[in-house]
Amino acid sequence: MGTPIDNVNWEEKSEGMNALLNQKDSFTMHPIDQGFEAEVIKINSANKSYVLKIWNKNSKPDIRMQFRLLNFLFEQGLSVSKPLGWGTNAAGDRVLFTTFNGRPVTKVSVKNMKDMANIFHTIHVQDIKDIQLPKYDFIEYFFPGVIEHSDIYHALLSLVPTTEMKQKCMIHGDFHLENILEQNGRYTVIDWTNVQLGDPRYDFAWSYMLIKIYLSDRYANIFRSAYLLESDIQEEELEIFEALACLRWILLNRNGGTPKGPNSTKRVKNVIDNNQFLKSLPFNDFQ
Repeated sequence: MGTPIDNVNWEEKSEGMNALLNQKDSFTMHPIDQGFEAEVIKINSANKSYVLKIWNKNSKPDIRMQFRLLNFLFEQGLSVSKPLGWGTNAAGDRVLFTTFNGRPVTKVSVKNMKDMANIFHTIHVQDIKDIQLPKYDFIEYFFPGVIEHSDIYHALLSLVPTTEMKQKCMIHGDFHLENILEQNGRYTVIDWTNVQLGDPRYDFAWSYMLIKIYLSDRYANIFRSAYLLESDIQEEELEIFEALACLRWILLNRNGGTPKGPNSTKRVKNVIDNNQFLKSLPFNDFQ
């Protein structure tokens, strides 16, 4: 029986990839994730491990761009997996082959919150003039289908024009604990599907909001303070972006796209009640 690495037409390969593929008969494969957008498989060889990501769901991102971006960022010393190859399998699905860099962070502390904030800031200030990243309409990209939710849609129409959105730097688009791996004290940022030219204030606010909802106010504020210590973003700018991030979570939650923590609904309601841009809005699901 064939394996997911068989019959891949490799469009680009790193140095040493051919030698690695010659060992594929000795590989063992272990599925590690069945996400909304892709299948992820851990591949073990004699002495190293790798990851094969197969976009066999509805999402069809630009894997060529991801491969080249990861290669650039890896060479710059950023905390990313080393890309080894990308191509298309027999079913027409795009695949990306990278190093394996550990498991998602599960234990949080003051130190790793600060470390992750510093890594995040490094992403936002990275010089990417040699990489052409896409730029999208903010509402269309981050709020798909929002027009069917009139309360969120009208809130966006009133808030977004006041932000002076600055889509000029690289943003990750979904920086959270599941997308940060840890191995031997080293962190690696994965899942660059949403990478684009965007506004770091929103990118940060989304990450901050997820920590606030799924961890605690304490860790969220440690992350926030550490990031702002390195950034030129003004603290008073962020409340409106935090409102936008919360609106996105509410939309995703209505569409079944967010995990449910034991206190997540209560924490979101608390965010709404304490944000000047949200507290007067009629969200029936948080009354």
